Amino acid sequence: MAEAERIIGTPDIPEAEHGADGGQEADGERKPRGRRKIAVLFGVALFAYALDLVSKMIVVAKLEHHEPVDVIGDLLRFNAIRNRGAAFGMGEAYTIMFTVIAAAVIVVIARLARKLYSLPWAIALGLLLGGALGNLTDRLFRSPGVFKGAVVDFIAPKGFAVFNLADSAIVCGGILIVLLSFRGLDPDGTVHKD
Repeated sequence: MAEAERIIGTPDIPEAEHGADGGQEADGERKPRGRRKIAVLFGVALFAYALDLVSKMIVVAKLEHHEPVDVIGDLLRFNAIRNRGAAFGMGEAYTIMFTVIAAAVIVVIARLARKLYSLPWAIALGLLLGGALGNLTDRLFRSPGVFKGAVVDFIAPKGFAVFNLADSAIVCGGILIVLLSFRGLDPDGTVHKD
């Protein structure tokens, strides 16, 4: 986990180091400004998780074992399936590994939260956290059993894999992180130029 923190570039900066100069140290090193964005991170994560959980409950109750529902002609339909693998149904034999990876992502994000001063990073990490929690819940609590549960997928665009709202949150969070990295914005709120 320390390696993940190093790669993301979030130095451990205690609150006491922030001076009256708005985050500038005497040696000219730029320090994060403002308040930590922990509440934003967990608020976004909770919203994404709740949306995913409710949507899956509705799909299991109303759509599973029924014919797919066309939403936009045959371009988009809702079709309930159970996916034991990763994206695109690959790796069905590695359900336990996906469960462990999702749990590790959650732990890393929770550890990074204490160093988070950037609103865009809080939103991105919140999306990742909410999505990871959504799919982890399926893997832990859905049949066939703990660590072997199949994820409920239901959004089926024509010519593409079936996915769920947790997958969407993870992808959106990942895209946002890539964009923030290209712009040089670090999770601690500082901007670097390479």
